[in-house]
Amino acid sequence: MWALKNVVGVLMGMCLALPLFAAGVVSDCLIEPNQKVDLGSPVTGLLEQVLVKRADRVKKGQVLARLESRAETAQAELARFKSVQTGPIGAAESKIQFSRKKFNRRQAMAQEKVMSAQESDDAEAELRLAQAELQVATENRQIAGLEHQQQSGLLNLRTIRSPFDGVVVEQVAYPGEVIEPGAGRGVVLRLAQMDPLRIQVVLPKSSFGKITPQMQVDIFPEIPANGRYVAKVRSVDQLVDAASGTYIVMLELPNPELRIPAGVMCKAQFPEGATTKTPVPRPSATATRPSVASGK
Repeated sequence: MWALKNVVGVLMGMCLALPLFAAGVVSDCLIEPNQKVDLGSPVTGLLEQVLVKRADRVKKGQVLARLESRAETAQAELARFKSVQTGPIGAAESKIQFSRKKFNRRQAMAQEKVMSAQESDDAEAELRLAQAELQVATENRQIAGLEHQQQSGLLNLRTIRSPFDGVVVEQVAYPGEVIEPGAGRGVVLRLAQMDPLRIQVVLPKSSFGKITPQMQVDIFPEIPANGRYVAKVRSVDQLVDAASGTYIVMLELPNPELRIPAGVMCKAQFPEGATTKTPVPRPSATATRPSVASGK
């Protein structure tokens, strides 16, 4: 029995010593969401509505929750009204027309020596003052437009929207709670992006240089059973962990119908031809290889 165990151990060691992917070796992997985010509001306020619940699918830009915003809505509406009102500009334009006619009449009378030049100068000053008032009214309207944009932006901060197509993972806060960003109470919902999925594979350093981006890899997840899918290599770490002698390869797996759950283990089978290209070391541009002493 002891001899049989030794033989089994030797065979396992020989299998581990074989080049990776020599026969489409299967590696363990983990399926994760492409990204997970905690959604909240950058402003403090009372949570008024949560429009989704756990496990709901959401679309990018969809409104998920709102803070109480009656005061902010009123301020934004007031700024909008100021930005579109035409009364001050209309009054200033009418005053300019009247002042211009008055100035033209008094200027003509002053030229005919019927009226003093002082009264003509007064009429000209009144015209210039009316023109200045029109300029002020125009600038005030432009300022009101900018204030409307500002108030609308502040109002939008009280509306929580989905940053991507995904799934609600957890509802952290409920209507009636106060949301305080930066105080540990700023999270309302947790979302996960499930299409595409991200797959993490840990490989030994002996395979470094044999994996290339966009390489197709067969994936066999735990759920659904007997499922087989094709993922692509998204990135290859350029740093090998010295302690374990491994590095990480990230795969991307399309999941448009959300049939594959995240958080499950899987098997990744790399193509057999992954060893056909042997990496050729490139000389460093900054370092030179030390020469070996001849001993002479």
